[in-house]
Amino acid sequence: MKILHIPLVVVLVVLAGRGFNANALTVTNLHSFGSSPTDGQLPWAGLVQGSDGNFYGTTEGGGTTNNNGTVFRISPSGTYTNLYSFGTSPKDGAIPNAGLVQGSDGNFYGTTVIGGGTVFRISPSGTYTSLYSFAGYPTDGQYPEAGLVQGSDGNFYGTTEGGGTYSGGTVFRISPSGSETNLYSFGSYPTDGVAPFAGLVQGSDGNFYGTTYLGGSSANCDGGCGTVFRINSSGTETTLYSFVGSSTDGENPYHDGLVQGSDGSFYGTTKYGGANSLGTVFRITPSGSYTNLYFFGSQPNDGGDPQAGLVQGSDGNFYGTTQIGGTYSGGTVFKLIVPLKSPPYPINQITSVHRTATNVVFAMPSIAGETYQLQYRSSMTSGIWSNVPVSVTNSIGALLTLTNFGGASQPQGFYRFDITP
Repeated sequence: MKILHIPLVVVLVVLAGRGFNANALTVTNLHSFGSSPTDGQLPWAGLVQGSDGNFYGTTEGGGTTNNNGTVFRISPSGTYTNLYSFGTSPKDGAIPNAGLVQGSDGNFYGTTVIGGGTVFRISPSGTYTSLYSFAGYPTDGQYPEAGLVQGSDGNFYGTTEGGGTYSGGTVFRISPSGSETNLYSFGSYPTDGVAPFAGLVQGSDGNFYGTTYLGGSSANCDGGCGTVFRINSSGTETTLYSFVGSSTDGENPYHDGLVQGSDGSFYGTTKYGGANSLGTVFRITPSGSYTNLYFFGSQPNDGGDPQAGLVQGSDGNFYGTTQIGGTYSGGTVFKLIVPLKSPPYPINQITSVHRTATNVVFAMPSIAGETYQLQYRSSMTSGIWSNVPVSVTNSIGALLTLTNFGGASQPQGFYRFDITP
């Protein structure tokens, strides 16, 4: 598999911690955990906004029972409710490291780690159900570190970092009612991935994509440098890439996994590796074509050790965090500007042409970061394509509309878009 290295990527580092201009924004502390003996503590994961407008989350500590963690709800104005304290029944889970996902039924679903781990369901009002308890080696997974994703079939999919037939972790499927299936056990061959700390993302092709922290074909890392894999809903797994773990490649992709960009490729980070041993940002296509996009530590005051994944903004750029580095060595928030590859049809093809008064309006799905110039000529077989005046735009990756003003009253013409990456 060919590895491509693109060295010229712009990274804007935004300082976190001391030196930040606090007058430029307003911060409101909505809730302080530990405010009562029964309150949650140590919220490890982020929040999810429910369909009711409230935010829902987990804490890995605190609660009414043996410091086993909680599920909570908080309104945008700060009204806080402890919905559930783990450890209240003998078969209950404990220590939810991951956040929640709201299912299509309106309930929230999540995982706990301790005791082998569980999958649970909780309603917005706090009605709690333990759906499944993992049994571990040799037939079941163990220790789900990550959260769940609801597939297009209505079932939930996730990973366990341990357990399975080969003790290398698993991918599992569970229905909203709690029927669980072990789809794949990692470590089934010498170069297979091991220890999928991160969760899954369902691609636009219907398959699920994820990473393993260890394993793979490289011997440059103790226990392997990690992998990127693809798996379908029936359990057919393919290792798309094994990280090399050298000065030319990353190693050990950690929490939060992959995000699918508007170009159809997947983007992620590795905790270590790269030219400065401080981690990398990478891109991989659904077929496994891999590209190193950025090596952390490549410029003064750069960040390093990115433990979390990325998010693509509405401007088409990718945003993330590093745990260390920056001007004050307290970590960074960064923006990565990536020239995006074109996804499959119908992106970058004209999908609508209509007349508005004397104007002709064209629409097409676009790619973030690309420039679109509407052009025309009077014949399909000959002539020079000319730019339509005032019809050029820089795209942020959404449905793009450009107008030929007065075009409806002009002689017949043929149109196209000239696209500059």
